[in-house]
Amino acid sequence: MSPSLHQHMADALAATPPTALCIAFSGGPDSSALLHALAQLPEAHARGLRALHVDHGLQADSAAWAEHCRRFCAALAVPCDVLRVRVDTAAGAGLEAAARHARYAALAAALHEGEWLLLGHHRDDQAETVLLKLLRGAGPDSLGGMHALRPFGHGQMWRPLLTLSRRQLRDYVEMHQLDCIDDPSNADTRLARNQLRHEILPRLQQHWPQAVDSILHSAMLCRAAADSLRTQWLAAFDILHDPATDSVDASGWLALAPALREPLLDHWLHARNLPAPTTAQRRQIEHQCHARAGRLPCICWAGAELHVWKGRLWALAPGHALPGGWQSSWRGEPLNLPGGGTLSLTVASARLDEPLTLRLRHGGERIKPDGDAHTRELRDLFQQQSMPPWQRAVCPLLYADDELIAVADRWLSARGTAIFRQAGARPRWQPGR
Repeated sequence: MSPSLHQHMADALAATPPTALCIAFSGGPDSSALLHALAQLPEAHARGLRALHVDHGLQADSAAWAEHCRRFCAALAVPCDVLRVRVDTAAGAGLEAAARHARYAALAAALHEGEWLLLGHHRDDQAETVLLKLLRGAGPDSLGGMHALRPFGHGQMWRPLLTLSRRQLRDYVEMHQLDCIDDPSNADTRLARNQLRHEILPRLQQHWPQAVDSILHSAMLCRAAADSLRTQWLAAFDILHDPATDSVDASGWLALAPALREPLLDHWLHARNLPAPTTAQRRQIEHQCHARAGRLPCICWAGAELHVWKGRLWALAPGHALPGGWQSSWRGEPLNLPGGGTLSLTVASARLDEPLTLRLRHGGERIKPDGDAHTRELRDLFQQQSMPPWQRAVCPLLYADDELIAVADRWLSARGTAIFRQAGARPRWQPGR
């Protein structure tokens, strides 16, 4: 047994609280070494050691890899669950980013309350991460590299191997003759990380043998600087952020120093499970904060869109194209709407005597709200009630005999009021965005 890895993990477990342990197990050399070393420790089994394998379905052999992981874990008396995911690149993210997003989402959902998810990232992975962030124009927080421990899902994500090298883990694999998966995508230098790993870093180390040490030292200094700045931008976030709308004051954000502005924006976006923008997109956001009244700027990037509206920043997942001419018959049952969101009744068991027809806006619709002396255009009603522009196109309109009798749960005509009074419930719209 490799004294270094075995002792390293024994010491790591002794220094952590007795939380349940779960390994993100790809079947590759790094996670195989980590899982095998932990499986030799009785204290790891006492903490409910288990494994999760994510099957992305991107390789012809992915099902065979999942079966390999089950067998590997069974031989170590470690339970293993296989999570099958669909990698969606339609949002514009590259394959690498889309696969990572799908993988992390599945792992987060499968993590138990208070459980720690262990990843096999090591010091060479850390150096690659810092270089990638540098090439993308990141600030101190990102240049600090991957956190050894951070909140994740219902528990924590733990990277206990960040002080060990890839070579140390490969030596452990060779010593114990572990059967590991060889994923051919790891050799594809069209992927950014593989390009760094196989082409760039080896060349750097030819001229600067201490390159990895220097990169990690700089990362440590960036992490210290980021931690110092964190107290300042968190205080600013508490002032600028409105929890009720989950929006951020645009002028207040723009007035911050860049060292505070950028991590605050990233923190807000990540809390909404949205990716951070590039440097060019950040500059565009800053520019659009000065847009004149009446304009509705929207800055989009893969996986997110940011709106500047009523002096505030609003961040959303990208919308999907709405089906033309969509309509549906509805009697009050919970209904998923195009573009996200649901429509139901305030009393779950209630139903309408006659079905209504649901449609989306085409433009020019009018309704006479119950108790109002005038017929109003929806455009004016939306503006008066300050309905966000991105919700207006997906707002469900309810018709009886081609007469607009309700605009979601916001406005009902006299006929609409009578229909829902008869049902003993009112419509309830929950926007998806």
